Amino acid sequence: MGSMKFQTVKHSSLFTRLDFRSKFVMMAVITLIAFLWESPVTGGLLAVSVAIACLLAGVRLNYLATILKFMIPFYIFLVLTMGFFNTEQVKLLTGKSELTPFLTIPPEWWLIGGGRMTVEGTLYGLNIVFKTLTMVLVIPLGIFTTDVNQMTVSMVQAKIPYKIVFIFSSTLRFVPLLLEEVQSIIEAQRLRGLDMKKIGWLKKAQVYSTVAVPLILNAMSQSQKLEVVLQSKAFSGSSDRTYLHESVLHRVDYLIIASFIALFVFTLVLYFGFGVGKFGWLLGVTG
Repeated sequence: MGSMKFQTVKHSSLFTRLDFRSKFVMMAVITLIAFLWESPVTGGLLAVSVAIACLLAGVRLNYLATILKFMIPFYIFLVLTMGFFNTEQVKLLTGKSELTPFLTIPPEWWLIGGGRMTVEGTLYGLNIVFKTLTMVLVIPLGIFTTDVNQMTVSMVQAKIPYKIVFIFSSTLRFVPLLLEEVQSIIEAQRLRGLDMKKIGWLKKAQVYSTVAVPLILNAMSQSQKLEVVLQSKAFSGSSDRTYLHESVLHRVDYLIIASFIALFVFTLVLYFGFGVGKFGWLLGVTG
């Protein structure tokens, strides 16, 4: 089995050539805008835009599909709970005293009889879905297109304390090792006759739960070895050291940083001045 890399992007693009500091500004601005916008219209457009940017940057389509596959049950639960139960907050956002019913459960049903799913609550749930999806997708857009070494140097030059940078970079390096360890354990179980394709979901859950114990023990062993190595090298956490790799902000990086800061200011003006991105924008659900 070949060594797994955290950097999944295979081809060169604008995103791979950017300095991580400009990508960090981009990730921060997109996340702040996602938090700011309450409308599912603007939130959905932002999520789609980030997904398209991920594909253009070279993030693998099967990775995005895996994210959606694991998140869909959570999103369905989120939309249902917001639609049925989140009434007071939505009333404050819309200014309505009564919300529009979308689905009403017959009153004779046990325990859930008489429950109402509202249009406004459902739309609010969709907005939360788009917020989380945007924040999940913006991470590979910035991190998967950057080499860990270049990322480390960029963060140090951004005056982030070296201990925090070291913890962050070590975590990124540990993730592929853990994934590789999981794959090795499952392959060992397959060699013993376990066919993952023919067993049910409950059995699969039991199999993956057995993987957790050796995985945790191996992670503890690796962390102890790392601690011994750091102590033997008198690790102090000081950023005053030499670096093999370098990180340089080019003209396009400054342009990206200035553009995203201007985009954030422009978004604030549209939101507070014209209501663009507020909950009822283009939906007609406000009172």
